[in-house]
Amino acid sequence: MELGRLEYLQALVTEFQVTDSPEAKEQVLANLANFAYDPKNYEYLRQLQVLDLFLDMLTEDNETLVEFAIGGLCNLCLDKTNKEYILEASGVEPIINCLSSPNEETVVSAVTTLMFLTTPQSRPQTTALPVVECMLRFSLSANRRLSNLATLFLEDYCSPLQVEEARNLSKHTAVGIPLPKD
Repeated sequence: MELGRLEYLQALVTEFQVTDSPEAKEQVLANLANFAYDPKNYEYLRQLQVLDLFLDMLTEDNETLVEFAIGGLCNLCLDKTNKEYILEASGVEPIINCLSSPNEETVVSAVTTLMFLTTPQSRPQTTALPVVECMLRFSLSANRRLSNLATLFLEDYCSPLQVEEARNLSKHTAVGIPLPKD
């Protein structure tokens, strides 16, 4: 008998919860992140509390779990309901913390997710001074993907005043968040 979409996603969530194998957890989380790409799955993923699962995984020590979790959130947050949920669940701070990951994919997904989560109400948090400073550093990266994305963030989501303030502050402080490894 073929499983329906909801039942299949439920089976993945259950497998993630019961397995002790780090590799199996990574594989299941990668699958859930991929399913988060399809708007047909949004309601099911909300029903199964996968957004909470992704948010919880952002603080894991396993960089691969963090990468897939932020990728899943990035896929989900274009949806208005999912965006509101992430913002109300205090999801911005752990997403900002992903900017310090040594994993390039995690950082790129975190920057993109912050862009998608920026609203007039969330802008003070998503474009806080430490984030703008970080984007200035990323904009200077030799990694074209990261530098282009950071430049876009600075130009489209930050005011010129915010960028100038971050530039001035960066001149007087030690280098903070490390660039991800290429």
